[in-house]
Amino acid sequence: MENRAKHLVFLGCGLLCAAALALGVASAPSAAEGPQDSQPAQAVGASAASAPNFPVASGARLAGDDKQTRFILDLDRKIEFRAFPLADPYRVVVDIPQVNFQLAAGTGSAARGLVKAFRYGLVMPGGSRIVFDMTGPVKIANSYVLDAANGQPPRLVLDFEQVDRTSFVQSLAPESRPELKPSISEATTATIPAVTTAALPPVATTDSRPLIVIDPGHGGIDNGTQSGDQTEKNLVLGFGLALRDRIEKSGKYRVVMTRSDDTFIPLNDRVKIARSQSAALFVSIHADALPRREGDAQGATIYTVSDKASDAEAERLAEAENKADAIAGVNLTDEPTEVADILIDLAQRETKTFSNRFARLLMDEMKSTVRMHKHPLKSAGFRVLKAPDVPSVLVEIGYVSNKGDLEHLVSENWRNKAVGSMVQAIDTFFSKRLATAGPAK
Repeated sequence: MENRAKHLVFLGCGLLCAAALALGVASAPSAAEGPQDSQPAQAVGASAASAPNFPVASGARLAGDDKQTRFILDLDRKIEFRAFPLADPYRVVVDIPQVNFQLAAGTGSAARGLVKAFRYGLVMPGGSRIVFDMTGPVKIANSYVLDAANGQPPRLVLDFEQVDRTSFVQSLAPESRPELKPSISEATTATIPAVTTAALPPVATTDSRPLIVIDPGHGGIDNGTQSGDQTEKNLVLGFGLALRDRIEKSGKYRVVMTRSDDTFIPLNDRVKIARSQSAALFVSIHADALPRREGDAQGATIYTVSDKASDAEAERLAEAENKADAIAGVNLTDEPTEVADILIDLAQRETKTFSNRFARLLMDEMKSTVRMHKHPLKSAGFRVLKAPDVPSVLVEIGYVSNKGDLEHLVSENWRNKAVGSMVQAIDTFFSKRLATAGPAK
């Protein structure tokens, strides 16, 4: 408990530091004259964090070629921002206050010049982010906000220029330089500050009810899979909230959500929420999609963690889900691992046993109410399932790429049935576990 208390203190300090960094203000050129100097990252305007309504972004576009490319974001007021590049893969990240993005569907999906694509969304309470996927190494030649003028709205403008790899690496912050840290595929921990939900206080010891953490996947800037106007992040959030309400209604358990709104939560923070709350069960909710070239698939699938994937599809999914932090433009670095002693090993073995047991119970309950995948139980190396002391499963409730599954995912009637079967599996799991543990001494 002492270690967990210290951990929460560190999380709180991280939040304060992040807030201080986000509010740094630098000078900017006038609207009439435009930028005078090359400034790779600067902040302008008054803080919008305390405003009663959020700034609105009404349009975004790219211009230029593969030597120089400009990004323009139309706003209803001036905002602060911070722009910086990241390596491997090449990206540019722009952090801004929380913004109401009212952009046309498909904005950011088309390539232009040095930009392969860009995405945007909430990355933490009070903060939004724009992430550009670049074709190669670039520098931020200019970055500024223009005042409204001549009938045109305020605008955030960034100019990207092509550079060589050496110049690009030298422009990075020391902790972000590739030679000083592993590549994204090898890294394990995000340096983005923990959001508010990750700093939840330890649960009260007077309440002996088991605590269940529900983890709706993706969120904020990370949409997950998508079909038409339906995004995975919204589908699984709706499902997670319905599951929370049904569990709480029973009065048998306490429930914590990793997110209860459209906020991005780094993968490791999701695990930390479960561990800091001494959770008895962690359930991550997702909705998969298959690329067209890989055919069609349907039905719900339940995953547990494993060093070796059960099949190629499980491996593909784990790789995709484990890239969530990179999608959000998080800078990944090393973090000390758990102490690898015999006690940790025993805890992991016991946790894996309980995880597999719950997965089987959940499959048995769900198959009587919802359509299941032809191979409903699988395993792979999901980062979000790697808490050594919390039984954890990841449930893909269906495929948004399958027409029949998508009809179910947006159906309240189907959701109620699926949620009911999950709650029944939870009841069975804990009744058997408590019976095995015997009376408290």
